[in-house]
Amino acid sequence: MELTLWTYEGPPHVGAMRIAASMKGVHYVLHAPQGDTYADLLFTMIERRDRRPPVTYTTFQARDLGGDTAELVKRSIADAVERFQPEALLVGESCTAELIQDQPGALAAGMDLGGIPMVNLELPAYSKKENWGAAETFYQLVRNLLKPQLPAPGAPKLDPTRWRAENRRPRVNLLGPSLLGFRCRDDVRELTQLLAGYGIDVAVVAPLGARPADLLRIPTADANLNLYPEVSGSVCSWLERQFGLPAVKTVPIGIGATVDFLRELHGVLGLELPAELLAGADGLCPAERQSRLPWYSRSVDSTYLTGKRVFVFADGTHAIAAARIASRELGFEVVGLGTYSREMAREVRALAVELGLEALITDDYLAVEAAMAEAAPELVLGTQMERHSAKRLGVPCAVISSPLHVQDVPARYAPQMGWEGANVIFDSWVHPLMMGLEEHLIGMFRHDFEFVDGHRSHLGDGAPAAPAVEEPAPVAVGVAGGSLSWSADGEAELAKIPFFVRGKVRKNTEAYAREQGLAVIDSEALYEAKAHFSR
Repeated sequence: MELTLWTYEGPPHVGAMRIAASMKGVHYVLHAPQGDTYADLLFTMIERRDRRPPVTYTTFQARDLGGDTAELVKRSIADAVERFQPEALLVGESCTAELIQDQPGALAAGMDLGGIPMVNLELPAYSKKENWGAAETFYQLVRNLLKPQLPAPGAPKLDPTRWRAENRRPRVNLLGPSLLGFRCRDDVRELTQLLAGYGIDVAVVAPLGARPADLLRIPTADANLNLYPEVSGSVCSWLERQFGLPAVKTVPIGIGATVDFLRELHGVLGLELPAELLAGADGLCPAERQSRLPWYSRSVDSTYLTGKRVFVFADGTHAIAAARIASRELGFEVVGLGTYSREMAREVRALAVELGLEALITDDYLAVEAAMAEAAPELVLGTQMERHSAKRLGVPCAVISSPLHVQDVPARYAPQMGWEGANVIFDSWVHPLMMGLEEHLIGMFRHDFEFVDGHRSHLGDGAPAAPAVEEPAPVAVGVAGGSLSWSADGEAELAKIPFFVRGKVRKNTEAYAREQGLAVIDSEALYEAKAHFSR
């Protein structure tokens, strides 16, 4: 059995827990042993929540397996209903409990719950994962609560332009934001402000911050915004089939996507397109100028960013958005694209084809690290896994997606969507490259007299001298017929190259040396290789 060190997604019951913890008035009874309660830490530590998730565990032990665990389930459900008085109850089992086949949902269905809506979650723990579990839980919860409101067969569907006849402003639902998502709270705030500027109200935000009663108001909106397809995709599809409630599918991450999102939304609602969303002679519309990204990406100061090699790996939503921003808005070259979200593999593969790449669809972080090393990027856009891998490879990294660490949940306002989101993204991506350049310059001039201990410099009197940087030891590289090594002067020249491209230069130079049959790479061979690959 392969030992898993890190995982991109937990089991599906963790996804169900995300929905329960994101909402108010919802309680989750989870048939699970005590060891599965580790998931509490995800919310208290990473999300910095001041309360544990609304979950009651049956916490069966080994000695219980010889008795009637079904009674333990029913007792736990009754105690949870009495203690918490939930507005809706979720009942399910963890991967461990699935093996004993107690079917807690069926047991709950036979109990008197005092009229509390109960949703039986059947989440296949050994074939599905966290995002699927979140999507399925959200879907089942909405479907069960809205069942009494389903239109009769043959009844006309909802008209997204009915707001005119009802003499009101159009309104939409923001679906998909949840806890353990990436910057979801800030995205909700940013989009609410953005939509208000165009005369569009928000009816329901779900699951984040919603109560079961709020879900009953979903059909009162004129359209749904499918902000995180991993969580809300199945709900939006069902609402469109059953109620005729259209879904805006463009996710507004990046300048171009935000413009496309607003244009799509205006079209769905039957709103006249404002002049500020019409493209001018330079291809930009006035609305785009609210972000600094378009201006800076076209300025002289940003030319050093042009053509930077970028590797992207994240959940489906953010991987697609990041690849489009990198290639279309910042002038980067995307040299790798992938996702761990198998449910969105088709969309990621389609974009990869447009970029002339083969998409990497995997949940093995070591395979991702190997692909990163092979692509030799100058910047990695990924998850917390890729942050660690990039550190080992000596490449700058910006985290753009879950799974995330506490440092990726900033106390400040830091959305990803809308105009301000574009500014945040620009800062998050470009600063690692700028700091890399700064590190290189400091290293290159470390022998300058200003950095000598005792010299009065801009760092101030008594400032500590810059630490000496040891030159890397010669590296022997195995080749057919012998070994390939770097000489001292070759390594010294290599060390002068910025660290974020040093790996690529080393790889190309060693390939050139093999072709030429060289046994030792010195400074002359390094520059010969540079000339060779520059042709």
